[in-house]
Amino acid sequence: MPRHDTPRDLARRLASASERRRRERDSYRRETFSLPREAARAKAREWFDRYPKAAYMTEIESWRVLPGDTIEFTMRRLPTAD
Repeated sequence: MPRHDTPRDLARRLASASERRRRERDSYRRETFSLPREAARAKAREWFDRYPKAAYMTEIESWRVLPGDTIEFTMRRLPTAD
């Protein structure tokens, strides 16, 4: 029986495959959080304190505001400092 994907299903499948390939190519560690605004700020500060940007190249890779003033964000860092 043929598979009938909606455009959204197809886009999601292609995006996840692309994401897997990208993660295989780079050595960054990533973690995604969905937290209320103030907790999100505290979590980001915690990451920058624990993994200083100068040593781990820590950054907020992406973020967006969700309903209810929740922030979804992805933190990225190198696994070790040189």
